[in-house]
Amino acid sequence: MVSRHDWRAGWGRVIVEPMADDTVAGEQPHRHDTRETLLFGGVYGAVLASSMVAALTQYGHSSQAGRRYDAIWLLVTALASALAHGYAHYIAERAPHRRGDALRTLAEEWPLVAAVLPTVLVLAGAGWGWWPANGVEYPAFALNISLLFALGLVTARWSRRPWRVAVLIGAVDALLGVIVVVANAVIK
Repeated sequence: MVSRHDWRAGWGRVIVEPMADDTVAGEQPHRHDTRETLLFGGVYGAVLASSMVAALTQYGHSSQAGRRYDAIWLLVTALASALAHGYAHYIAERAPHRRGDALRTLAEEWPLVAAVLPTVLVLAGAGWGWWPANGVEYPAFALNISLLFALGLVTARWSRRPWRVAVLIGAVDALLGVIVVVANAVIK
């Protein structure tokens, strides 16, 4: 057994401390549970989709080609937002990281991208001629407001909140989408 005090020839008395193992993470990084990730990413994605549709529609993109362009830009913006958000979480965590943590952190952003996919489909469908390209922003807004309401309601019920409270939380989430629609109308 090594004593804490070790005598070495020519060195005098040396205190020997056990070395800390810096390869073991002392504190695990905060992992978001599925509900939290789903609500945050879903709400952020639905608001992002509504905002992008409002911004892109502002400039008169009502042709089929314009709607395909809008769908691509919405998808690119969602992917870039998910990457930026995941990267920000990764670098903000002060705990040591293990191999693969960066990819796991980025993968946790899937609800944000998933939440914009219905709007991407609405825009792309208009671009492919499945429905009229002009005025497609209104169904997209309605879809995103409904998605926001459903996300709030479902996550509140998962948390065992009473139905009345869950409906109120869903309505508050939907209000975020309504704010985008109102802002779009005022800006136009």
